[in-house]
Amino acid sequence: MTEQLKDIGARLSMLRESMGLTPEKIAAALDVPVEDYLLYEAGEKDFSFSFLYNVAGILGVDVVDLISGETPKLSLCTVVRAGGGYEINRRKAYDYKHLAFTFRNKKAEPFMVTVEPKGDIIPERHAHEGQEFNYMVAGSMDFYLGDMVYTLNEGDSVYFDSSVPHAMKANGDTPAKFLAIVMK
Repeated sequence: MTEQLKDIGARLSMLRESMGLTPEKIAAALDVPVEDYLLYEAGEKDFSFSFLYNVAGILGVDVVDLISGETPKLSLCTVVRAGGGYEINRRKAYDYKHLAFTFRNKKAEPFMVTVEPKGDIIPERHAHEGQEFNYMVAGSMDFYLGDMVYTLNEGDSVYFDSSVPHAMKANGDTPAKFLAIVMK
């Protein structure tokens, strides 16, 4: 696996140990097999954003703290210029750019997400605590929420309970781009 996965896994292990939690306790809280959790800590299994979001909540840290190893310093304002943001490439079909990565004690996590077309492959669904708002900036995508599927086009939006398993799939041959705001 990549060095980034190993670094994130090492931070997971260090944070878990510093809180006096066992791998079994964290795995149970995340509802994943302990064997899978240990593979995450070893940097041998790729993370979904939902996994990172959920484990960050359990450990009491920001998602960006886990990914970057740096704690944000700002609490008044953060500005991200066009095309900027902290890149989080956790899945081949999804490109996330965190738009408030230097802001401390956020009540929401804003991301610009690009979903690459993957043909007829139905994406794996993931869930995390809270609620989410997605606004389509460009392209078209199918939005999967539980057993439902919605086609979203530029200008459309969806607000949903993100504890329900969900996924997105770009339609056609062009990427779909949307603003995602994840609320705790």
